[in-house]
Amino acid sequence: MVSRVVLSMVAALVMIAAPGAADAQSARETREGRVSACSTYGNGCVTVPIRRAQYDYELRMPSGSWVSCRMDCKSALREEVLDFWETLRERSGDRSR
Repeated sequence: MVSRVVLSMVAALVMIAAPGAADAQSARETREGRVSACSTYGNGCVTVPIRRAQYDYELRMPSGSWVSCRMDCKSALREEVLDFWETLRERSGDRSR
C-alpha cells in the first residue's frame, strides 16, 4: 500500500516537472538564437545571430564570418565588433586616451 502511494506521488511530481523542463529548453533555444551588446565607449549597440559550434558557441560578425564566443558571447561581440580598437589598446597597455 505504501509503495503505491509513493509511486503515485513520484509519478505526479514527474508530470508536474516535465512542462517546466520543456519551458526551460524553449527559453534556452530562444536565447541561443541571437545576442545583443552595447559598446562601453559609446559606439552603439548591435544584435547578431549565434550558433552552437562543435565545442562552444559562435557569433556571426557583420561581415558574415563566424567567430568563437570563447566564454561569453556578449563580451566577445562587444570586444570584436563594437570596441575592437579600444580592446586592442587596453590589451597592449596603452592608456594614452
